[in-house]
Amino acid sequence: MLKCTSENPIRIALSVLALLTMVTLMSEANADEPRMLFEFEGADPGRWAAVHDTVMGGRSEGGAELRDGVLRFSGNLSLANNGGFASMRNAVAVDLSGRSGIRLRVRGDGRSYGLRLQTEVRYFGRAVSWSGSFATEADEWVEVDVPFESLAAGFRGRSLDGYEFDPARIELIGVLLGDKNEGPFQIEIDWIAAY
Repeated sequence: MLKCTSENPIRIALSVLALLTMVTLMSEANADEPRMLFEFEGADPGRWAAVHDTVMGGRSEGGAELRDGVLRFSGNLSLANNGGFASMRNAVAVDLSGRSGIRLRVRGDGRSYGLRLQTEVRYFGRAVSWSGSFATEADEWVEVDVPFESLAAGFRGRSLDGYEFDPARIELIGVLLGDKNEGPFQIEIDWIAAY
């Protein structure tokens, strides 16, 4: 413990300044590091619920399962009965203020998927979805970014104007396939982070 005497006030001031500088640099470095939201090695994916077009009479099917340390979302997309989407989602409250977007490490089937986020914002009492798309490469692991600034507000397929996305109030994170191409689909997710 340092004692404040007439012999060492300059040394104390320099030590405090060095400590404050180190703490500031560490904080800045940590802010630049991605914040891990989901890692699936040994995790329980049970909180990921499948929601498909069957809620409106469609015939798409699929689900999420943990296999080999990744979350696999697979099934069959159908356009029957005016359907055409399959999704999985996780209700999670997270504050991502100070972050620019979501980064995922995925291995897909070459199709484009959508990232869905929901906040407390409502449209006639129902949650507004904030969507951004990302492409996958067939059978290749890639990291994809979905910037918050690219997200578009919508409700059940309808675009909405005049709504603002607040990354501090995220209540739900999901992945959706709705590319209007019938047939089997599969995407594996190694992790999801905020950058």
